[in-house]
Amino acid sequence: MNKELVEKIKLNPDYQKLVKTRSSFAIKLSILILVVYFSFILTIAFNPTLLATPLFSDGVTSIGIPIGISVIVLAFILTGIYTRRANHEFDDLTNKIKNTIKED
Repeated sequence: MNKELVEKIKLNPDYQKLVKTRSSFAIKLSILILVVYFSFILTIAFNPTLLATPLFSDGVTSIGIPIGISVIVLAFILTGIYTRRANHEFDDLTNKIKNTIKED
């Protein structure tokens, strides 16, 4: 790819919008999952009795099991949310940029 084409793409307002929107969205999702994950890990480290509390009075399964599973499920859900937005909004912007560059 030549430098002229790269500069043309970088100056495209749709490209700038794509980069800004995609980066902002990815950072927000990353922060969310990191806060949830590290909260879980810090709870294990500093208050393990909280997560060791049984779900039922005579049960063996602790409350930490469904919370841990929820952290994993949340990661899958956030991945799905990002993928859905990438396949619609971000791909549409990318195609718009490609078409604009082809026309010039």
